[in-house]
Amino acid sequence: MGNASREVVTLQLGHYSNFVGTHWWNLQDAALCYDGEPNNSYSEINSNVLFREGVTLQGQPTYTPRLILMDLKGSLSSLKQEGALYGVSQTEPALTWKGSLSVHKEDPVVKNQFLQQLDRLGDELNSNSNSRPFQGEERAAAVPGAERALNLSQSSHRLEDSVGVWSDYLRVHLHPKTISVIQQYNHSSTSDRFEAFGFGEKLIRDPLFLDDFEDRLHFYIEECDYLQGFHILCDLQDSFAGLSTKVVELLNDEYGGKGIFTCGFSPASYTDTSPVKEVHRLLNSFMGIVQLSSRSSIFCPMSLNRNALGRKRPSPINFPHIIYDASLSYHSSAVLAMALETLTIPYRLHSGGISLSQLTDALNPAGRKVISASASVPFPMRDTDTIPDVLCRQQAAMLWTGLTPCGDFQESQCFAQSVVIRGVSNERQISNLAPGVKGPSVLHSCPTGEDVLSTFLHSYFPTALSAVHLAQTPCSVASPYPQFFSPSLNKQGQLLGGGLSASACAVQSIPVMSTLQSSPVLYSVLHSLYREVSSLNLRKFSAFLSAGTELDDFREVLEELNTLSQCYKMNFDMDESGDDSDGE
Repeated sequence: MGNASREVVTLQLGHYSNFVGTHWWNLQDAALCYDGEPNNSYSEINSNVLFREGVTLQGQPTYTPRLILMDLKGSLSSLKQEGALYGVSQTEPALTWKGSLSVHKEDPVVKNQFLQQLDRLGDELNSNSNSRPFQGEERAAAVPGAERALNLSQSSHRLEDSVGVWSDYLRVHLHPKTISVIQQYNHSSTSDRFEAFGFGEKLIRDPLFLDDFEDRLHFYIEECDYLQGFHILCDLQDSFAGLSTKVVELLNDEYGGKGIFTCGFSPASYTDTSPVKEVHRLLNSFMGIVQLSSRSSIFCPMSLNRNALGRKRPSPINFPHIIYDASLSYHSSAVLAMALETLTIPYRLHSGGISLSQLTDALNPAGRKVISASASVPFPMRDTDTIPDVLCRQQAAMLWTGLTPCGDFQESQCFAQSVVIRGVSNERQISNLAPGVKGPSVLHSCPTGEDVLSTFLHSYFPTALSAVHLAQTPCSVASPYPQFFSPSLNKQGQLLGGGLSASACAVQSIPVMSTLQSSPVLYSVLHSLYREVSSLNLRKFSAFLSAGTELDDFREVLEELNTLSQCYKMNFDMDESGDDSDGE
């Protein structure tokens, strides 16, 4: 494919998915190479896969995500729907009424310190810029945000008490075609909630909504030279699951053959919960998993609540070197975004990578389109370690933490997997032993980092198809990423030994390991979900049915879930003691 950008269009559908997506775009923005130096370590990741270049009405170059995001009315806080690049409102109609007017004004939203700093840096950038046109390599340095990114990397903000919605920590500029607000529902409403699968399905049948969506979609796709596919980041436990299934169906109809990688996200906890809400979330998850997986190339449910797909009490996932608050979406989404940023690297490399379709084809053999995600955050390296040293200390089951809600099920086998390690320099990817010196393991004799990782994976998963990729680029965790790291890490996210404590300086970057797996454990997860939903008397939940889901369609999807679970069943009986089969 040469130097083609192989563009991917991203769609974010839902409030929590926008929390994840905001961190994801911030992470990429923090690592962008604005100086255009070809030898910069960041140049191995091709940012043009997910970002697009443009020009403002004033002729100023821009660099914005190739993104469409949807959320409910009232979810943007101080962010303008049309963005700040073009300075023209798309939402205020022309005044034609000639009679008397009654004007009602509300005070503007007070921005937190991080957003105030963004505004100051933006004003400085505008005041220092000249009218001279930019040429060649200068265009990257002229992008709004280049100086901002440099300055923000030196800043630290504690936003735990000031983040209410995802736009409260958004550091990238968005194109006017990006934000689509669903006016029929209010984010903070206590009635007419957007919380049943059928409400989302109905939206796409609204001609005005569909026309607006297709206009945004065609805008991005028509400027692509080589579209390799789509990312879908969607909420799994509310009506956005229904909307997402229709969106993916539309993408399949119009762009068949392109890869569609869908991630269904669930928060680690909810502040508003009741038995009825828990059942609605269960039903939305069940409907979303079946229909999204059938229409996507691969589908990955992700959450920091290991029981997010059922009705059990929240059980937050623990990480060895991260101290996070599971009740804060600002925190839990940050971990998921870091994993997403790493596991998508294989088809975002300048060279040596694969396409999105190649990755999805490798991960969904025999119709197994549901996959699981795991990550090691950070990858546990000491400042003197090599990758063989780290892998020799760890067993595969202990090396990474599952990010897909699998309850208490454990499984050590897999059918296919994609594993990425990032943030480790070339010289530390292999053993640093002197020639002729025998290492403590076969890993220390491997000539490349890819061989090291492949050999390690083969020892634990001898029959699995494994795709491995290594990148030197670490994951930058500049502001406004939360500083919830253990004091056992230094600035580069490496472990400190000998009882040492890190300096007071914030962690600036970390190495990360991520994995996507098609695994037999998903039989237990999906079959447990099937049994739990089967035990419900759906007629008791008329609100779910009144949203548009027909009982016959529901039963058909339930049987599809049972069939899907069988794709992951091995030739021996698996332990299902963790199933929750209690009726309602």
